Amino acid sequence: MNSNQFASQSFLPFIGRVAMATIFLISGIGKLMAPAATIAYIGSLGLPAPALGYAGALGLELLAGVLLIVGLRTRAVAALLALYAIATAVLFHHALADQNQMFHFLKNLAMAGGLLQVVAFGAGAYSIDARQRSKGSIAVAAN
Repeated sequence: MNSNQFASQSFLPFIGRVAMATIFLISGIGKLMAPAATIAYIGSLGLPAPALGYAGALGLELLAGVLLIVGLRTRAVAALLALYAIATAVLFHHALADQNQMFHFLKNLAMAGGLLQVVAFGAGAYSIDARQRSKGSIAVAAN
């Protein structure tokens, strides 16, 4: 692999993180714009404490979405979002006879799969995690 190929490939994890985070950020903004409707929908499924579920989902989607983009604590954030994607698939998209629900169920599983790739391989070169690792290795080398 030549250096130009390496440079372009090292940017790919950042692009992937942005693409994966976008759905969580847009979903979080949607929840922020319509809290009553979101809480009512959560409640209509018979889930306990819909307001608490709303607050947790809103905070997770917005905060974890931003953390995923900037690449801070990326593996832990990606693992949490993967679990969230699977949980929401099972809780909200379980009517698999409905083609739309089947699509959303599979979309959530695909998102979880992409996030597990981030868990396995990390944030990549363009991330706060990588910057902190490089500073740590410089400090160790200086001692």
